Amino acid sequence: MSNLTGKVQTVLGIKEPSDLGVILPHEHLAIQVPSFYTPQKGKLSEKLQNAPFEMQHLGWIRQNPYTHIPNLTLEGEYETIKEELFFFKENGGSTIVENTVIGIFPDIPCLKRLSKDTGINIICGTGFYVGASQTESVQRYTEEQMADVIRADITEGRQGVKSGMIGEIGTSWPITEFEKLSLRSSASVQTELRCPVIIHPGRSPAAPSEIMRIFLEAGGKAGKTVMSHLDRTIFDVDTLLEYAQVGTYLEYDLFGIEVSHYQLNDAVDMPSDAQRINAIKTLLHEGYEDRVVVSHDIHTKHRLMKYGGHGYSHILLNIVPKMLDRGITQDQVDKIIKHNPQTWLQFY
Repeated sequence: MSNLTGKVQTVLGIKEPSDLGVILPHEHLAIQVPSFYTPQKGKLSEKLQNAPFEMQHLGWIRQNPYTHIPNLTLEGEYETIKEELFFFKENGGSTIVENTVIGIFPDIPCLKRLSKDTGINIICGTGFYVGASQTESVQRYTEEQMADVIRADITEGRQGVKSGMIGEIGTSWPITEFEKLSLRSSASVQTELRCPVIIHPGRSPAAPSEIMRIFLEAGGKAGKTVMSHLDRTIFDVDTLLEYAQVGTYLEYDLFGIEVSHYQLNDAVDMPSDAQRINAIKTLLHEGYEDRVVVSHDIHTKHRLMKYGGHGYSHILLNIVPKMLDRGITQDQVDKIIKHNPQTWLQFY
């Protein structure tokens, strides 16, 4: 893969990192997450779990996004997402990294079409989401079989499109045997092809460090790897700074979620955008400005603008101004939304 050294592989071909502009490193444009379904007790939840998207239901859906079954897919929303990408472009956005992998129903031709129709650069991932989302046949894959799939997606492509990174690699807590094989196979292919990786940690403060122990022992490279979802995973400052020493990119990627209730982990109080910015300020103060990246991780309908959500332009429209207002410099902002993800996405 020496022809890719210092380059980025998009769904439409190889590009220079400097051509990518503003990047959202963790989004979904075509995804289905039926495995996220979370039943709620009570007659109201039973009544509303298949309710239409209407203003009167929006408050309930925002609080219970994984109980509302129609919310658990972006299938059929091509025109909606295309218009959002035009809006993202109008507001200064250039590139989206699409993290949908095996287990959450990637749609590769859709990504290629979206990129052609909108002019937005799209980098698609490869690999395996959490074990619980996989079919029985996939759960029986060996480490070598996983590596073969990942390698082929990057070097040969699938449905005419080559992946430009590995991930999001899904892990649970505790990490399952399937997920350990997935981490090890991803590490071995990263070492072989010298490509970027992004990881979805299980919902425990201990998860990122344990993931990286497994990943690094298998040959993975921390400096070319993003650890996602830190805003719902590590809340203690000392634990965060201890983890930061591992050397991965540190991703705060749930911007736009402004409800305290987190259905996928009742023990967690979901932080606000203001708290996310404060955590990032701490990392910047401690010298990690070259390691921070931000995104929204949109994966359900209710976060799209059509359905009353914040959309893919929220960081540019609302978060960047608030960062500047809170004392983060323009140079630091440019690193976070441009230069850091541009550097991560390069083959090395």
